[in-house]
Amino acid sequence: MSILRAVLKCYNLTIYTITKSNRNVMSKLERKRHELATFLKSRRERLSPTEVGLPCGGRRRTSGLRREEVAALSGVGLTWYTWLEQGRDISASSSFLDNLARALKLDAAERRHLFLLAHGRLPPEPGKTFCEVPPLILRLMRDLSPHGAYILNLRWDVLAFNEQADLLFGFNRHPPGQRNLLWMLFTDAVLRERLVDWDSQAVQMLSSFRRDYAHATQEADIQALVTNLQKASPDFSQWWNRHDVDAPCQGVRDMKIENETVSFEHTSMTVDADRHLRLVVYARGSTQGIAINDQFSATS
Repeated sequence: MSILRAVLKCYNLTIYTITKSNRNVMSKLERKRHELATFLKSRRERLSPTEVGLPCGGRRRTSGLRREEVAALSGVGLTWYTWLEQGRDISASSSFLDNLARALKLDAAERRHLFLLAHGRLPPEPGKTFCEVPPLILRLMRDLSPHGAYILNLRWDVLAFNEQADLLFGFNRHPPGQRNLLWMLFTDAVLRERLVDWDSQAVQMLSSFRRDYAHATQEADIQALVTNLQKASPDFSQWWNRHDVDAPCQGVRDMKIENETVSFEHTSMTVDADRHLRLVVYARGSTQGIAINDQFSATS
């Protein structure tokens, strides 16, 4: 028995007691291990030695890399990797899965699939705060007219916006490099005046930003934004230290347009998970049919 325990510990193997209550769970785990094994084999067989910096070594009986080559590139023993590809019940660490993803040259979607099969959850991915907006997303945003729409990254930089969103928020009052929604919220006097009950709206938006901030704390530009806002705005400094966290803002937001309070339904949606891009849309309240452009025309 002691020898068996030593073997189990050495190879990260697990023994489960089969009961009626966990038989279904065991069946699901077995199917997932089979899917992982099939996926790994397919990714291994599509690569040639030269693609990973290895010599061809003459003729091969099968296409793709050998198991021992993948094991060596991933930093594990041949036996352990063979068992993994055979669908045996062994545990794989996150660091090994990352090494394996690099060895098999998996793209972002394949890496996430690997983690889902092996761990049942997505891998931790540090957020990026700077990126370009794909043309299709720009087209989608423009097609939302007559509703206001803009695109944010994790730092809440306003990467793109349509005419209606500019009428509401005044994005064009700021040069492109300083067009940040959080900075505007706490330093732009015109926007502060436009938002009805600015205090409560600012607190809610800040707590929503902190959720995005957690994805990109390693980025110097998002840290600089927080530091500069703490110096520029006593309100921001006070509320930031509360560490309140909220879901993405959605609901109804009241804005003051030419001394008239106008309600807007607003929501946000992720339009590019890899780039951490979110599309935010503002539409007139369902009981107020006038378009944003017409509202400004009527009150100007």
